Amino acid sequence: MGWRSKLVFLLVVYFAGFATAIYTLAPVPENKNVQHANSGFTYSALKSDKFAQSFNVEMRKCLDLAKDAAQKAGRFIKQKIDESHIKTSG
Repeated sequence: MGWRSKLVFLLVVYFAGFATAIYTLAPVPENKNVQHANSGFTYSALKSDKFAQSFNVEMRKCLDLAKDAAQKAGRFIKQKIDESHIKTSG
């Protein structure tokens, strides 16, 4: 596979994952009767605000986890590079 086809494949997988995450995180009404009773703009705005706050909190957790993983990976890679320089110069 060429680099262009790899890039297209990665983009498709990325956006498929993003769409799946949005679908999974989207709020689902528990009772259809309640949905019709509370379908006003105010209820909808409050519900979307709660969703946005919840999504923000979870994304921050995810970003913190990714940051920690990236730092660990960086330290590991630096350690391996230092070890390879010691072996080649020694």
